[in-house]
Amino acid sequence: MAEAFATEFGARPEGVWCAPGRANLIGEHTDYNAGFALPFGIERRALVAVRRRGDDEIRLCSKQTGHSRLRLSEAGPGRLSGWTAYVAGAAWALQQAGSSGTGFDLLLDSDVPMGAGLSSSAAVECASVLALSELWGLALDRPALARLAQRVEIEVAGVPCGLMDQLTSMCAEPDRVLYFDFRSMAIRALDLPLDEAGLELLVIDTRSPHELASGHYAERRQACQRVAEALGVDALRDATLDMLDGAAARLSPIDRQRGRHVVTENARVLAAVALLGEAKTGGSAQALTQLGALLSASHASLRDDFQVTVPHLDVAAETAEQAGALGARMMGGGFGGSVLALMPHGQSASVIGAVHAAFSRRGWEPPLSVSARRAGGAARLI
Repeated sequence: MAEAFATEFGARPEGVWCAPGRANLIGEHTDYNAGFALPFGIERRALVAVRRRGDDEIRLCSKQTGHSRLRLSEAGPGRLSGWTAYVAGAAWALQQAGSSGTGFDLLLDSDVPMGAGLSSSAAVECASVLALSELWGLALDRPALARLAQRVEIEVAGVPCGLMDQLTSMCAEPDRVLYFDFRSMAIRALDLPLDEAGLELLVIDTRSPHELASGHYAERRQACQRVAEALGVDALRDATLDMLDGAAARLSPIDRQRGRHVVTENARVLAAVALLGEAKTGGSAQALTQLGALLSASHASLRDDFQVTVPHLDVAAETAEQAGALGARMMGGGFGGSVLALMPHGQSASVIGAVHAAFSRRGWEPPLSVSARRAGGAARLI
């Protein structure tokens, strides 16, 4: 990255920073409902090489997309689109937090698949926010930096996201999952001893790109807010299935389904946390094997109640289980993206092969496998 930056901009960068993409063991569409989730960082990551300038010009280069040039004053909501919104938007967010930095040159490279539900945008945002915060001398902790990255996504890129993706990219720990409580914003790293249990995780990128900015995500979020208001609770984290049943006359059938997903998904996260605790006390193989049923139930809920799956996701999850996976589910906002499958160690090749064959029979583009090894969060490399 440093050499490529020097070739592009004529001088070496002041540093190179990275941030990982995100996978999620379980807990989908719970973050903006003050609920729970168990995400983790993955080995795919975004990297930025940056050097400050003496003027207010921002010169950007993406190895995947191309070039862009603008003024620092132009890096704000309603002015940016595409990948530049995530990078230049980071400068705007830091200015909103009190920074008074100058222009900069930035080179971006990323191997987080775009549109795969693996938080490629959050990885870019977090790498950029971390880099500029250090260069501009803004001392903030990781959760605060994650909130700035979230502002980039919401206010500059125009996607009303929760905080899970950015928090994971900033705070992930190697070989662990993060237990998020989105009401208290408490984060606890938990061991996930899959190797000891003879298990492994596989991410299957269905290559059916999801388009969260198209409005589907915002519609689901609005539905959750309507249900919470109808139930008289601050957030769906406080709701129960009995409350949903009792409010049937005040809720549309669709809104009731949306609420049911969130209530049951939070329960599945807590059940998964209990299994991780049991595994830590010595019952690894038996306890972690039971995670498979939770993954399958999560996918069914996302498919039937929250209605955010698409045929590619459903076929990938179903085929993975038929090929030996203990459980599988879609990840991310939905409407495309990736599936996470839990399986006995050594079966990933046969599972991805079966999904590949299922896609081929339907004339779909072949899926890709992505490592689900748990990686650390955003960091400065040099």
